[in-house]
Amino acid sequence: MFTINIYLRFALIALFLIGGLALTILYGFLYALPLWLIGIGLLVGYILLGTIQSGAELMQSMDFEGADKRLDLTFFPQFLYPSNRAMFYILKGTIAAQRKDMTASENYLLQAQAIDVPTDNEKAMIELQLANIAAGKNNWKKAETHFRKVKSLNITEPMMKEQVEQFEKVFQQRGQAKAANRMGGRGSNAMRQGGKRRRPRMR
Repeated sequence: MFTINIYLRFALIALFLIGGLALTILYGFLYALPLWLIGIGLLVGYILLGTIQSGAELMQSMDFEGADKRLDLTFFPQFLYPSNRAMFYILKGTIAAQRKDMTASENYLLQAQAIDVPTDNEKAMIELQLANIAAGKNNWKKAETHFRKVKSLNITEPMMKEQVEQFEKVFQQRGQAKAANRMGGRGSNAMRQGGKRRRPRMR
């Protein structure tokens, strides 16, 4: 997908809008109309799309600091398209998680969760990250709630399916460990209750 460098976009917006204003003052609105249309079009595109795509590209190259700075150039995230707005908060939450700031990460992801995103893949991405955060805090009940939502969605992306399978394995291993601990606890209790023998009296 073709994108304009954000700094070039800012420069073009300023150039066309200022140029349109100057032509309007000097020769009238009709002469300046093309400049106004281009400038306003670039501005509306920025407001609705933000810097999500370029931020995501920087994240894919593991440049988390660069991605965060690029996302910070989206000055009005509340005006983004719903899917872009959700992705903005997902990316910010992922960056916060990389910095080990799980509280900030969860807050960003909850903001993404509150948006009615159009696809199940996006919903699953949000719920799975929230499940991972809850698991990291050892809140397995909350993690299971999020993961149950993930399982109810129709996921089509292969990478997302793989992440779901990996998380499911973690749950299964945890369940097996808990069962083993319960069995071990009952065995030790049995030894304590019936395993002791009374010493014979010394004559």
